[in-house]
Amino acid sequence: MELIYRPRRLRTSDTLRRMVRETRVSKESLIYPLFVVEGKDIMEEITSMEGQYRYSVDQLPVILDRLLHAGVGKILLFGIPAHKDIYGSQAYDQDGIVQRAIRLIREQYPGFYIVTDVCMCEYTSHGHCGILDGEYVDNDRTLEYLNMIALSHAAAGAHMVAPSDMMDGRIGSMRAALDGAGFVNVPIMAYSAKYASAFYGPFREAAGSAPAFGDRKSYQMDYHNRKEALKEVELDVAEGADLVMIKPALSYLDIIREVADRHDLPVAAYSVSGEYSMIKAASKAGFVDEEKVVCESAVSIYRAGADILITYYAIELARYMDEGKIG
Repeated sequence: MELIYRPRRLRTSDTLRRMVRETRVSKESLIYPLFVVEGKDIMEEITSMEGQYRYSVDQLPVILDRLLHAGVGKILLFGIPAHKDIYGSQAYDQDGIVQRAIRLIREQYPGFYIVTDVCMCEYTSHGHCGILDGEYVDNDRTLEYLNMIALSHAAAGAHMVAPSDMMDGRIGSMRAALDGAGFVNVPIMAYSAKYASAFYGPFREAAGSAPAFGDRKSYQMDYHNRKEALKEVELDVAEGADLVMIKPALSYLDIIREVADRHDLPVAAYSVSGEYSMIKAASKAGFVDEEKVVCESAVSIYRAGADILITYYAIELARYMDEGKIG
């Protein structure tokens, strides 16, 4: 048969396949989500997320050493306070759980890059991401509290803040607050397209952040919507976001692709707790090969256009890169 084009020519050896690979991944693009809890000598496995733990500040070296050994140098911090109230006051307390974790990491592990989640759901007694007016989250009043959280994180030494609340106008308000306090070089990674997703279930157990009533659909996005996500991203970019994020990842690859095509800012994707737990459960049942599914899923997110991957599989992915199983 006389064929001019034979795509299979470029698939004839592993060396050739690697050389012409379109999507490449690196450890530098990985961020590991980390849960910090009040108390001492705590390393508590999260029931719904096998292999993931809550750590007290004094036990952080356990996981930080593992990350360091794997070559993963970026973390996204979530705090779980001992006390919650309607204002989420522990979120912006200078001696709060995240603030103390930041200071320890900066002192003992200065090579780590610390991103902090800026939200209120883990800290409020009602579990919602802002200040309530009845049973409705008061958008503009919430911005004041989010700014206080971001400022307290920056003052403690956070390198980057990542507001996940989905309030309108939060990026512009936070940028002004940070700049006004002298933190002009602290970037904002906006959870720009954060959907109201069922894939967050295990995280809510991990962070103790399930809402006491109702749901978060009045601020997180309807998963039916594509154009709305693009509008949310455009607003965050206009307000001064330095990076934008799509969350969850696997069910929203189309959104990642469109955002990456439309904007020049770095695009992050958060492979969330439900994605992690599904792979773990299917693997444990013998239905899938965990290693291969983790690699394929991660590459699909990068291929869609993500520059940064926030994932609970960061350590494993780093190892697979070292072993040449993904790259």
